[in-house]
Order: sequence, then structure tokens, then C-alpha cells
Amino acid sequence: MNDLAFDPARTALLIMDLQQGILARHPDADPFVDGLIRARDAARAAGLTVGYVRVAVTAEEAERIPPTSRFAGSAERLNADSPATQIIERLRPAPGEIVVRKQRVGAFSTTDLGDQLAERGIDTLVLTGIVTSGVVLSTIRDASDRDYRLVVLEDGCWDSDPEVHRVLTQKVFPRSGATVRSIDEFIASLG
Repeated sequence: MNDLAFDPARTALLIMDLQQGILARHPDADPFVDGLIRARDAARAAGLTVGYVRVAVTAEEAERIPPTSRFAGSAERLNADSPATQIIERLRPAPGEIVVRKQRVGAFSTTDLGDQLAERGIDTLVLTGIVTSGVVLSTIRDASDRDYRLVVLEDGCWDSDPEVHRVLTQKVFPRSGATVRSIDEFIASLG
């Protein structure tokens, strides 16, 4: 089977945690975002579903986070109304695209993402995002358990530790059942 043969009606490109407060960590954000825009535009043109995931909490949600959680004390930093937690303007979702707000690392556990994907008949996910060792890893593990076919765009993900990114994309993700390819390979497969 061609690992990059997609049924557009059953495939979603997910752009995860591309919000200003997180993207600010990237030392060369503009070219990184340019690549994501190319992937997103190609996915739209080919008829794939596009989805966006952001992490943010309301004051009420922050109060319910246990003190043992790494999200404890995140009310100000991850305020759901703050410009820092909004999807960056350059990647603004189009009407009808999936947008979910999560309260934890992975894209599924605190959102209705699974339901929205099921409603659209999606069984294949193409994953991008910041941080490779955060949202991408957590989402792959959960999505694998949910039996999605997974593709990770290696240069559509970023981690502040290049060695962690390399090990995840070259060793861990393939062992989790994900195909790892470049943005260019993804775009070419849609042609």
C-alpha cells in the first residue's frame, strides 16, 4: 500500500498548538509557518478536512486542575481569552474547519475532536504541531489507540531539543504506527 495515498474524504490535517504563546519559542518561526501554510493550502485544495487544536483554560477550568498537574497555575499563562492562546493569524481557520480548545497536552482527552472526526468519517490523520515531544507525541499515542491511520509531517513539527525531535520522528513515531514524511512529500502525494 502507498503510505501516502489518501482518500480526501477520510483524511484530516491537524495543525496543533500554533498559537502565539507557544510559537514564540521557535527561533525561526516564519519559515516553519510558511511550510504549514503550504501543507494546509494543499490539503484544502485536495478536499481534506483541516483541523486546529489550541491549548487554553478558563478561570473555572484552571481552578479544577490539581496541584500535582503540570498545568497547575496555568490560568494566566493559558487564559482562553488571551491573544497568546489564539491560533496565529497566518493560520486562521476557514469557516467550517474543525477548531478545538484543549486543557491538556494531547488533542483528544479534553475535547470533542474524536466526535468531530467521526462525524466526518475521518480515519486518517496527518499531524503537525509544536511541540514534537508534547502535543504531537501525546496525540499520536492516543490516536493510535483509537485506530487512526497516522502520518506525521516531520518538518511540520518542532521541538526545542533537536535530538528529541529526531528520535521521536525517526524511531518512536514509526514504532507507534505512524508514517513520517516531509511537507513536500505530503503535497506531492496530493497532486
